[in-house]
Amino acid sequence: MPILTAALLLILQTDSGAAPAAAPLARSLTQGSSALTDMLSNIGPIAIAVLGLLLIASLYSWTVILGKISLFSRATKESRRFIRAFRKATRLQDIAAITADYKYSPLAQVFEDVYETYKRQTGGSGPPRNLNTLERSAQTAASTAVTSLERRMTWLATIASASPFVGLFGTVMGVVDAFHGLGTEGAATLRAVAPGISEALITTAAGLFVAVPAVVAYNQFSARIRVFASAVDDFSRELLNSLEEIPVRAPAQPRPPEPAPTQESTFPREAQRGLYK
Repeated sequence: MPILTAALLLILQTDSGAAPAAAPLARSLTQGSSALTDMLSNIGPIAIAVLGLLLIASLYSWTVILGKISLFSRATKESRRFIRAFRKATRLQDIAAITADYKYSPLAQVFEDVYETYKRQTGGSGPPRNLNTLERSAQTAASTAVTSLERRMTWLATIASASPFVGLFGTVMGVVDAFHGLGTEGAATLRAVAPGISEALITTAAGLFVAVPAVVAYNQFSARIRVFASAVDDFSRELLNSLEEIPVRAPAQPRPPEPAPTQESTFPREAQRGLYK
């Protein structure tokens, strides 16, 4: 009990000592949020339109970013599992039966398209009749798989490049508003230029806030897509090699006709040995 009492007193003393230190921080945060609220309440309609456009662009870019993160994570996991299953399997039919379980893997998409072409050629067994057709099918499937991974990447690039200029437009209009305030007041006072300058700074910061995550995400996703494209090309070559190594089934040899029985073979075996001579 004395130990618990001492610990409780120590905690209370620590809280009482930390409260005065935390009070200035809380006060400064409150003042900063109130100043930002005042600036937002005094901005003009052009700045509001610019901020609204940037807000829409930011929401869409984050939607694309989070969707791509989830897609690439699933594609990576399923591709690793699929390539292990492919290398362990002894028949293509076994892999074709489980391809639907790896719908996010670009490797499974390539295998499915190439296997369909192979089935049209051979019916699902035997060596392929035309390897060039399978190579073209693999190239088409690889291009389709990589293109599906690149979907909506152009929007990220557009948002990343256009957002700073949209914010710059708000900056220019804020400076124009500041000069208009100087002309209206007739004197160079802070009250005359403060609203326009605040609009310019807010829109500039908003444009950078939208553009920076989009740029970082676009560069990272582009690198991941290049890795997927390389993996798809390697798997296509491995799959074509596997198809090329399928052995040719030897045609069934007809059984030779049995020799006609001779007169000597009709006698008993003892006769052939000379017992009846």
